[in-house]
Amino acid sequence: MARVVKVFRTVRNNWKKSTFAVCVLSYGGHWLYGIHCDSVLRKEACLVAREFGRQQIAPHERLRKATVILNPAACSGKANKLFEKNAAPILHLAGVEITIVKTDYEGQAKKLMELMEQTDVLIVAGGDGTLQEVVTGLLRRPDQDTVCNTPIGFIPLGSRNSLSPSLHLLSDSKVKDITSATLSILKGETVPLDVLQIKGEKEQPVFALTGLRWGAFRDVAATISKYWYLGPLKTNLAHWLSTLREWPLVREVSVSYLAPSLRPIDLPPQKPPRPNLMYRIMRRLKNHWNPPVEEPPKVEEPEQWTEEHLSTLELFIQTHNKNPVERRINDSLMICAEPDNFTVGEYITVGSKKETDPAVFTKDSTKLEASACQLLLPEGAAGFYSIDNEEYEAMPVEVRLLPRKLHFFISAERREQLLSQTQ
Repeated sequence: MARVVKVFRTVRNNWKKSTFAVCVLSYGGHWLYGIHCDSVLRKEACLVAREFGRQQIAPHERLRKATVILNPAACSGKANKLFEKNAAPILHLAGVEITIVKTDYEGQAKKLMELMEQTDVLIVAGGDGTLQEVVTGLLRRPDQDTVCNTPIGFIPLGSRNSLSPSLHLLSDSKVKDITSATLSILKGETVPLDVLQIKGEKEQPVFALTGLRWGAFRDVAATISKYWYLGPLKTNLAHWLSTLREWPLVREVSVSYLAPSLRPIDLPPQKPPRPNLMYRIMRRLKNHWNPPVEEPPKVEEPEQWTEEHLSTLELFIQTHNKNPVERRINDSLMICAEPDNFTVGEYITVGSKKETDPAVFTKDSTKLEASACQLLLPEGAAGFYSIDNEEYEAMPVEVRLLPRKLHFFISAERREQLLSQTQ
């Protein structure tokens, strides 16, 4: 008992040192526990991957080939280490023959896609910027109709991974997000995603999976990181300071759009059985003696564009990839415009919500459904677009929807969760 009293007396007399020691030990214990949890997650994922590697293949079959486009600069330069520790062992244990191609500078992924050889699986390891470059390079190829059938896996290694919530269950652990995304590639379940083709007057087209964003909220979001030292107050302060420089922050834009097209029925691809020999001979003889009459080519009707003038704080043209398994009547993109009558308080409140999810819109926002649209900015209008969180100079553009253009791997758990949300 005397020893316990002596310990407490020492702690009381040296309370500053004791407090510092407790903080250091608590932080160290939490750090070690996090390392242990990450190690357990890696072990569990490797055990699952090993079962895939033990599956027998026929003598004439070959190993699956996967091409990995890795951006080492993603996640503040930590992407290479994250991939080597968490994703590469899983792919190796599963018996996948991988070819890793690392990018050295911004825009290189587009050029690499032009030179990519035929592969069974294409894996993008990076963030929004890397994924947008890969998709753009892929769809600029002359043989895009062929390469678009290659399934794509997305391993979220960037600071921004906007597509990841549509494909995988997210958690607070970076290791768990990476391992679950890699395992979904092995399981092979895919989902078709829409793509936006964004074309200016002179530039080559750019392709996006999330959308195009333009307006005051986008401009402020690009400056929030400068106020990192303010912690949780940085978002509200950045929006408030923008109102001091200029108010109201209303943008004028002319939007022309086409009506959405009906979505064809989703049917599994089935190869019809080949007719018997006698039927094929009789059909050839019939076509030889009585050739079918060629129908005149159909005259294409001119596109019916509808023009609308919008006054808005922000314009967002987005796909429906937030829930790719939802069954829809039309193949369409969404044109969303915020109202122009916000007060300063409402502007700051809405801006804080959009920092978490840019696709959140108020009840009074204008929403149009279209298959294509044209943006005509007023003369002298400056600023930038945000296309899949990548910055591009604002200019008149035409945006067209390419419905179900690419196929991405999705986890079965996330698919079931998205299906339950639509019911």
